[in-house]
Amino acid sequence: MSIGETLAEERQRAGLSVTQVSLQTRIRETVVRSMEADDFSACGGNFYARGHIRSISRVIGIDPEPLVAEFDAAHGGAPQPVSAVSAFEPEQPVAFRERRSPNWSAAMALALALVVIYGIVQVVGHGGGERRTARQVAGTPAPSTPSATPAPPQSSAPVAEAPRTKVEVRVEAKRTTWLNVQGDKGRPLFSGMIREGEQKSFSAKKKVRLVIGVGGSVNLIVNGKDLGSPGKGKGVQRLTFDRGDPESA
Repeated sequence: MSIGETLAEERQRAGLSVTQVSLQTRIRETVVRSMEADDFSACGGNFYARGHIRSISRVIGIDPEPLVAEFDAAHGGAPQPVSAVSAFEPEQPVAFRERRSPNWSAAMALALALVVIYGIVQVVGHGGGERRTARQVAGTPAPSTPSATPAPPQSSAPVAEAPRTKVEVRVEAKRTTWLNVQGDKGRPLFSGMIREGEQKSFSAKKKVRLVIGVGGSVNLIVNGKDLGSPGKGKGVQRLTFDRGDPESA
């Protein structure tokens, strides 16, 4: 039996319709029917075809690996294995804006200017008091006016931000693509298709790892900072973020 015939027969044996399989796997009915007819062109490529075979097999209750192996044998073989390091590191470095340090030179210049102004006010104030005293001695009463005390210079020291306690990543799909997300120690957070316009949020204590099927297909917001769409025009994107990103990246 071919792959498509096996999927169709096992679906019927499980008592499921094409519509039910489509709802549970989120694969369009037309794609499911094409796969059962051994037409995988509607899947969008071998990578997605393997994922569809696994998703449908799990729903109808069979082991997907023999079917995936048969698919690979008929369509050019399985993809080459990659190391653990390359699987979770970005193929291209993501550029982030560097965090600027406080401009202490400007702060010192401002403080010096305030000191000079304060000294001038004090000198002018004392000079006016001497003139008023001379006028009183000559018999001319001086008008009673309250002396103005200059306000002390305000501190412009920067306020330190509280350290983050977790990594937060939000994914906004610009078009339909495959997405795999893992948390600390490889804990799976999500694996499957994310549709155009769909949004998903993930968090972990230390690290969040993403594998995106097509570069530029999603918009990423990491720890509240919009990073745009990494890898536009490229293939699979593998990204890792921790609590210090994107400032320390």
